[in-house]
Amino acid sequence: MAISFEEIISNLQKKIYHPIYFLMGEEAYFIDKISNYITDHVLSDAEKGFNQSVLYGKDLEPHTIMANARRFPMMANHQVIVVREAQNIRKIEELESYAQNPLSSTILVINYKYKTIDKRKTFARLIDQKGVLFESKKIYDNQLPAWISSYLKNLNYTIAPQAAVMIAEYLGADLGKVANELDKLVISLPAGSQITPDQVEKNIGISKEFNAFELQNALGERNLLKANRIINYFGANPSTNPFPVVISSLFGYFSKVLNYHFLEDKSQNNVASVLGVVPFFVKNYVVAAKNYNIKKLVEIISILREFDMKSKGSGNVSSSPADLQREMIYRILH
Repeated sequence: MAISFEEIISNLQKKIYHPIYFLMGEEAYFIDKISNYITDHVLSDAEKGFNQSVLYGKDLEPHTIMANARRFPMMANHQVIVVREAQNIRKIEELESYAQNPLSSTILVINYKYKTIDKRKTFARLIDQKGVLFESKKIYDNQLPAWISSYLKNLNYTIAPQAAVMIAEYLGADLGKVANELDKLVISLPAGSQITPDQVEKNIGISKEFNAFELQNALGERNLLKANRIINYFGANPSTNPFPVVISSLFGYFSKVLNYHFLEDKSQNNVASVLGVVPFFVKNYVVAAKNYNIKKLVEIISILREFDMKSKGSGNVSSSPADLQREMIYRILH
């Protein structure tokens, strides 16, 4: 049965422990959070010396893990064994014999990052029955603003929708990096306060005027002056606004505007759900769809693909990234 990250952490906080935690999947952040919570909270500092150990997957054999897992704790109710880099273990399914009858006093945490095991096989089913089989799935870019809001809510803060999108666009879906920036951001803010674009600009260094989100809005409104001011700023600050990232952001944006045209149900909630955007910003897509018909949007997507290739050196003889960006924006708007 699938179990969520939140359920696992909630159970651990209630001291509901399982003999095996098999943590797998593409998103390392959730795996690290669960694993670290167990190593930080299950045993006292005095108990850790004899009862907590970390093993590393490279050159580690399954029988070694089982031998350690079958030991009884010393002067404690549990022993904790964390296996890091378990994705490098050959024939990890040989742990099946231990999974059939795990020791209840052992908490075996297996960090199987960036890969998954076949959930249909006996090994996976046994872990699911006897312990916790958790797949840590990657957060998509369009889910990131909502994740940021949820993360801050758990810290007793709220965030303005525009501020959440600014952070998401700037930092991307590296949850560890995003969480680290959010933790630093709230240090100087009173609990219960709302995080604004001004605070994001001041504390994270993202310009509230010159960012990918504002460029999208300027283009959606066909505001030539604003779009050119932003793209000139990007050209002058390539390290904080890399051209490939700008292209990727615009490709996602205009693809959503194109999809909007084909929606039969254009209610705010349905548009937000289908396009994967915050409901507050649906009005921006409505405006953009009025300014760009289907034919022009198909042309824009073709333009973005062309400049993606040029940014990588294909078909570009001597133009600088700044010149390419200005030409790209001109062609989008005309």
